[in-house]
Amino acid sequence: MSLDHELAGVMEHVAGVETFAELLSIPSGPDRLEAFSGGRLDYSVPEMPIHAVLAPGPNGPVPIRVYGTAVPGKPGDPDSGVPGLVWLHGGGFAGGDLDMREADQLAREVAQRSGGLVFSVDYRLAREGVHFPVPHEDVLAAWFWAVRCARDYGIDPDRLCLGGASAGANLAVGAAMYLKDIGELQPAKMLLAYPLLHAALPPFEEHSDVLSSLPRILRFTADDCAAMMENYVGGPVGMASSYAVPGESDPAGMAPAAILACEYDDLRGSAELYAASLRGAGVAVEFRLEQGATHGYLNHSAAMGIVQRGLAFLAAELVSATRFQ
Repeated sequence: MSLDHELAGVMEHVAGVETFAELLSIPSGPDRLEAFSGGRLDYSVPEMPIHAVLAPGPNGPVPIRVYGTAVPGKPGDPDSGVPGLVWLHGGGFAGGDLDMREADQLAREVAQRSGGLVFSVDYRLAREGVHFPVPHEDVLAAWFWAVRCARDYGIDPDRLCLGGASAGANLAVGAAMYLKDIGELQPAKMLLAYPLLHAALPPFEEHSDVLSSLPRILRFTADDCAAMMENYVGGPVGMASSYAVPGESDPAGMAPAAILACEYDDLRGSAELYAASLRGAGVAVEFRLEQGATHGYLNHSAAMGIVQRGLAFLAAELVSATRFQ
């Protein structure tokens, strides 16, 4: 398989750049990033009701952006309700926001396709002295709020899912583990896009010239991952809580998972290893390897067919979510 042709067509815009921070420090950087993301393609995000709320948390209020139409269920009908998703964007624990395509565009598309609602969480980032467990606690605060308020939005609490992309997927799994351990309501399903769940990069079976030819900005070395995890943890990864490195813990009793991995992604091995670990523990897993995709491809415009396919997978998995416990 080769790199998706639409993704291949935008790689030139990030050629020769080491990091996104470096790219954005260049005067032409924002324009190059938008071109790389497919912003010049013909696409408009779905229009829908959106509003902001604040969930109370131990570190202060946690901003949440709510996507979709609230239609409270009929009184006395416990089986009424649409699916809901608490969603966590990626960004290496230290970056990202609610306006990035992996957050805003994804939330709009998944809400529209599923007929449910998406709660996009603006968790605190690991910078300026913030480390684990602060982002983890923000995610839990958002989850507990969503469970409490689900019926007010017309969501069936038993169909409330938890998910995220990359570092956000790590936060989702860590939160789900904690919920299991304390006996609280677990997600109906975990929706995980190209997750980073292990302290060291597990190898994956296919290595190709395509991966080695990608711009440096899209690669993750062992040192890159160690630096991200150590910044998140606030110290040596060897001393980290299992909730911060959830892929290395026993997944027995975890909620079912839908995992989206990218063919040309250094983190692919983490997704594959976690899927195998879940299956080995008897946990149901739907695994999709997006052919031709690179890490973070859901940050590209949904004008691209490959992005549409990834969004369709996540939306379908949300629709199919049923009571887990």
